Amino acid sequence: MAAMIRLRMALLCSCAAVLGLEGCKAHPNTQVVAQSAQAAQPVQPEMKAAPATPIAEKKEELGKKTWDPEWDRIVEEALPPELLSSRVARDVRPFCPRFNHLSEVDRRAFWAYFFQALAGAEAGLSPTTNVRHTEPEVAVKDEVSKRMVRSEGLLQLTYMDAKRYGCDFDWEADRKLPLKDPAKTILQPKNNLTCGVKILENQLIDQGRPLLSRKSYWSTLRPGLPDYRVFVKQMANVPTVCRVDPEARETKSSHTRGTRAADVAAK
Repeated sequence: MAAMIRLRMALLCSCAAVLGLEGCKAHPNTQVVAQSAQAAQPVQPEMKAAPATPIAEKKEELGKKTWDPEWDRIVEEALPPELLSSRVARDVRPFCPRFNHLSEVDRRAFWAYFFQALAGAEAGLSPTTNVRHTEPEVAVKDEVSKRMVRSEGLLQLTYMDAKRYGCDFDWEADRKLPLKDPAKTILQPKNNLTCGVKILENQLIDQGRPLLSRKSYWSTLRPGLPDYRVFVKQMANVPTVCRVDPEARETKSSHTRGTRAADVAAK
């Protein structure tokens, strides 16, 4: 009890000092408490906004709702260390051949762009997209909802994914809401995108399967299918650093300017 009283007094004195009040001397524990509180705060990784995909640019031109930059942050914060390591460099090489040479910040931005492109191909960037499939290979009963499977949200996921990948979807709560109610847990961008990151991690890291494969979770990542061509078109604006070394480009630009200047002087 005495220790608790001393701690409270220390905090009160700390507040008094901040407010410029007198009559309260700093207690030795005050600094320790402040330092402990500061150390307890998690360090946020540095992040960079990803470029806009072609569909995002088009929707913006038309004045329609498009990709929210806040969704970049959701993806980048959800990325596990493995998806930022050299282990995935080979998988992303078709879209980001310089992945191994990028800083962690740029690697995060690449993945943010990747998921924006995936959401563009899967759901047209609309977080409330809801599709019931009739194809025999996907027209199955959802193990969680006990209904025919529907693909929902930005990445077209299902309630079964909550069971398989530990995603934050609550069918019992969602079943009471309208089909496209944005309050549904499966349609909320944070839950949907975070789940997508878990699914990709499972494919690339846990199972060791390629990014582009006939067994990919998303049909848009299965080469040879029409959906794959839609995805590839959305990867057209991948971050420049993925394909071009900024330093090399600057050196080349400087060399070109120098050559032109020399040509002008010679004339």
